[in-house]
Amino acid sequence: MRAHRDRKKKLYRRESVTSRGPIASGGEYRWERHSKQLDDEQLPLRESMHGRIQHGMDYTPLFQFLLSKVGQPWSEVHSEAVSRLDKEAPIFYLVALHRKNWQSYVCCGESSYYSGLCIDEHGILQKVNPAFTAEDVPVRCRCCTYTFNGELVPVTEKNWQKPYEKESWE
Repeated sequence: MRAHRDRKKKLYRRESVTSRGPIASGGEYRWERHSKQLDDEQLPLRESMHGRIQHGMDYTPLFQFLLSKVGQPWSEVHSEAVSRLDKEAPIFYLVALHRKNWQSYVCCGESSYYSGLCIDEHGILQKVNPAFTAEDVPVRCRCCTYTFNGELVPVTEKNWQKPYEKESWE
């Protein structure tokens, strides 16, 4: 029992996607193999084996974890995050490894924004633009609820239909 209590929580959760209607699984290769009744000359030499699509994963806990670890060594943060995830790729939705990929904010989902993160020259996890606030997030629609780092984004004249500005951090 002790080992179960000491285990850290996962940094992802299954998202409820039932409200959006049924999701097709994509099928299996065996179901499409002979579905095209064609002559041998017209058949392709090879057919693709489509992989299974993974639907409904919510990485909000990961994003909150990464934001809470700003100022700590990247190697430690990365190793802990990888041990608590199903795959490594979602870490890099927020964290940019190269300076040319730095962004002040990152959109994950329809209207959820998070601070862009980077690794500085000393190997420390940092925010790309610490001065960027919720009031700087561009709002495109008054009926949607926008969030920045989990907090509500206020709709003001400053951010209402603000044009996208290309940032250069090089």
